[in-house]
Amino acid sequence: MLVFLAVAMLLSACKKERSITPKVPEISGTKGIYMLCEGLWGQNNSAISYYDIATNKVEKDIYSRVNKAALGETANDLKAYGSKMYCVVSGTQGEAKSFIDVMDIATCKSLKRISFNSTNDGFMPRYITFYKDKAYVSRYDGKISRIDTASLTVDGELQLMNGTKKAEGLEGLAVANGKLYVTNSSHPYYPNGLKSKVTVIDLNTFTKVKDIEVGNNPARIAAANNGDLYVITWQDFTIFNDPTLVRINSNTDAVTQIEKYDLGTINIVKDQAWVTKDVYNKSTVRPIDLSTGKLGNSLITDGTTIATMYGLTVNPFDGSVVVADSEGNNGSTGKAYVFGLDGKTKYSFATAGLPQHAVFTYTYK
Repeated sequence: MLVFLAVAMLLSACKKERSITPKVPEISGTKGIYMLCEGLWGQNNSAISYYDIATNKVEKDIYSRVNKAALGETANDLKAYGSKMYCVVSGTQGEAKSFIDVMDIATCKSLKRISFNSTNDGFMPRYITFYKDKAYVSRYDGKISRIDTASLTVDGELQLMNGTKKAEGLEGLAVANGKLYVTNSSHPYYPNGLKSKVTVIDLNTFTKVKDIEVGNNPARIAAANNGDLYVITWQDFTIFNDPTLVRINSNTDAVTQIEKYDLGTINIVKDQAWVTKDVYNKSTVRPIDLSTGKLGNSLITDGTTIATMYGLTVNPFDGSVVVADSEGNNGSTGKAYVFGLDGKTKYSFATAGLPQHAVFTYTYK
C-alpha cells in the first residue's frame, strides 16, 4: 500500500511539472521586418518602417498609423525582448523629448512610453540591452537606468562618475558573464566623460566594478557567446586618434587584442559577428572570426552597391544580414538590403529616412 501511494504521488508530481512547463513555439520562417529609422536631427521625423515578406509590401511609417502619433525625435535603438520591442528615442538637448517606447511586436502598438525627461530637458537615452527580465539603458547624462520588463517601470539608476563630475556621453552597452559593459564616448557636447574607457557594472549588485582603458572614443560594443567583447573606437576629429577594434576577455576584464580597423557598427548573434568597415570610403560588410579576432572577406558577392551603410542586424533565425542604407543621409527615404550567407541579395525594400536597426516577426510551426 505504501509503495502504491509513493508511486501515485510521484506520477502526480510528474504530471504537475509537465503541466506548468511552457511550450516554446518553433519558428518556421521570417514573416516581416521592422526597421527603425532615425530621421534628421531637429525634424521630429523618426519612424518605424515595416516590410511584409510574403506580399513584398512596405509601410514606411507603420508606427504613426497604428498609434496615431509620431514616433519622435532622433530614435536611436530598437530591440526585441520576449513579445515586446523597445525603442530608444533620444530626443535632443534642451527639450523634454526623451523616452523609451515599448511596443507589441505583433502589431507595433505602443504599450507604454517611459519618460526620460525632467521638466524642460531630456536625459538623452542612447542604447538598450537585456538581462534576466531587466532592461538597461545608457544615457548621455552619465546614468544607467534599469527597467523592470514586467511592470515597465524604472526600478534603479546608477550614476557613473569621472572623479567628482558626472561621466557623461555613455553610448553602446552589452552583457557578458553577469556584467554590463558600457562605452564612454568622447562626445564634444559632454566634456566630462571618461572618453577612453569601458565601464564594468556587476548586474547582481548594480554597482560599478572598474573601468577598462580601450583607447579614445569607444562607441559600439557587442558580446560573443564565448564571453569575449568587441569594442569599436571611432576616430575623434578633434585629436584624430586611430580607430580600432578592441577585444576584452570578460573573465579577466583585460584587453586581449587591438586591431587598427576603421569600423562603423557591429552585431553579434550566436556564432556570427558582422561589422561595417570603411563606411565613408568603399564601405564593406565584414565578418569577425571570433577565434582570431580578425576580419574576413566582404559579405556581398553579387555586386550590390550600398551608398551609405548606416546599420546592420543579424536575423537570429536564419543568419541573414540586414544592411541599412541611409542613401547619403537622406532625411526622407532610405533602403534596407537583406543578404543570405552566400552574400547574395534575398530582397530589399524602401524605408523612411536614416534606417538603422531591424526587429523581425516570425511564422511558427
